[in-house]
Amino acid sequence: MIRLALDVGGTKMAAGVVSEDGRVPEFRTVPTPETGAWAACAALLESIADGRAVDAVGIACAGPVDTASGVVAPININEWASGFTLVDAVGALFPGARTTLAMDGAAAALAEHHHGAGRGTPDLLSLVVSTGVGGGVVLGGHIAPGRTGNAGHIGHLVVPGTDELCSCGGVGCLETMASGPAAVRWARAQGWIGATGLELAGDARRGDALARAALHRAGTALGIAIASAAALLDVNLAVVGGGFAQSGEPLWVPLRESAARHARLSFIEDLRIVPAELGERGTLTGAGLLSLVAAI
Repeated sequence: MIRLALDVGGTKMAAGVVSEDGRVPEFRTVPTPETGAWAACAALLESIADGRAVDAVGIACAGPVDTASGVVAPININEWASGFTLVDAVGALFPGARTTLAMDGAAAALAEHHHGAGRGTPDLLSLVVSTGVGGGVVLGGHIAPGRTGNAGHIGHLVVPGTDELCSCGGVGCLETMASGPAAVRWARAQGWIGATGLELAGDARRGDALARAALHRAGTALGIAIASAAALLDVNLAVVGGGFAQSGEPLWVPLRESAARHARLSFIEDLRIVPAELGERGTLTGAGLLSLVAAI
């Protein structure tokens, strides 16, 4: 019998066999298609199982999710945006397998708590800063899921400095300032001529004034949101990962300065903000840990 981990995102899906400690040593990825998302997901899972009996599956999926019903409605997978019964679909694929679903940011937080930058810290906030801004919360060594499983959606905290419409339908969300695409949009509106977050970060490190301003703006917003969330949750560790979080000093210096300026209460004065350690494996590792819970 084997346990599987599944990570479903708007850009790609990943799956692999889970080891005894919840890690996923080897995994495969496929692009998330515009149509036929479940067919692609099922084919990926079946290729990993390779005819072997499956005892449990841990699932991390972009949100929103409803962990009680097993329905996911990720805003970055159009085909599923009105709701897809992912847990039931996986259960039908592997009859008898136990499944546990979590939002992707929550799974990443769990992984960093067990195997990454949050080892030894029972309470932490995790962020994934990439094409969007996601997050998750671990309290007392366990995922803090909230009412429906969506606690930790830090990308949709409202921050000062923007009234841009967000993909969620609201305005002023952190994601509209601090995600890679948002920073690129702002920089291009100011006259920067690049096209990607990677280019923006590279130009910022080389001293381009517009690129540095864009990352300063994004980092400042992230610091405000982290300080606010830390005060709300009473945590003193924030772990920040994701592709755009690799932008280096032009993002991290204003991020930490902004957080320090706002985190003034005595119980968060020692707030630490550190890079995630698990990289692209973080969310899938979290799904692997969920499969261990499912198998108990």
